Amino acid sequence: MELLDRLLFFSPTDAAALGLILLSWLGIGRIIEHPPAKRPSVSCLMANYRREWMKQFPTRDPRVFDAMVVGSLREGTAFFASACLIALGGGLALIGNTEQLLGVAEDFSLKAPAVIWEAKILLILTFLANGLLKFIWANRLFGYCAVVMASAPNDESPLAYARAAKAAEINIHAAKNFNRGLRAMYFALAAMAWLLGAIALIIATALTLAVLWRREFASHSRTVLLESP
Repeated sequence: MELLDRLLFFSPTDAAALGLILLSWLGIGRIIEHPPAKRPSVSCLMANYRREWMKQFPTRDPRVFDAMVVGSLREGTAFFASACLIALGGGLALIGNTEQLLGVAEDFSLKAPAVIWEAKILLILTFLANGLLKFIWANRLFGYCAVVMASAPNDESPLAYARAAKAAEINIHAAKNFNRGLRAMYFALAAMAWLLGAIALIIATALTLAVLWRREFASHSRTVLLESP
C-alpha cells in the first residue's frame, strides 16, 4: 500500500514522460547499432575503419602510433567514468539529505513531496550508473585490445593478421560500450528536465533524440566518412 500511495503523487503525464525517455533510450541505441543497410550510422562506419586500422597494424613499423591511439581511447573512457562516479556521489548525497532537497525546490518555487524529488533524481542516477558501468567495461576492453595487439608477431605471418582481426573485434566492442555510456549521459542530462515537470522531460527527450539522430545519421562527419576513398 505504501508503494501505491507514493505512486499517486505522480500524474499520468509523468508516467508517459518516463516511459518515453526509457523507450527512446533503448530505441535510439538499437537503431544506431543496427541501422538500415542503406543508411549506416557513424558508429557502424567507424567500426569499418577500426577493422581497416587493424589490417594496417601488422605491417606498421614501429607500432608506437597504434599504442598511442589505444592509450588515448582508454584515457577517454577513464575520464567519463570518473565524471559519472562524481555525479553519482553528488546525487546520492542529495537524496540522503531530504531537507536540503526540499529547500532547493522551494528556492525555485517548486513544491512537491520529497518522494517525488527522490524519484526524479533516481532516474538521473540510473542513467549515470549505466554509463559508469559501460565506461568501465569499455576501458577494460581497450586494455584487452592492447594486449592482443601486442601478441601479434612483427612479420607478415598469418598469425599476425589473425591476431589483428581479433583485436579489431575487441576494439569495436569496446567502442560500442563507450558509445552506450555516452548515450546514457545524454539521457541523464535529459532526465534532469523532469525536475521542472513532465512536459519539460518530454521536450528534453525529444531534443536528445534529435541530437543523437543528427550526429549519427545526418552530421558532417558522417558525410566525410562516406566519401571515397
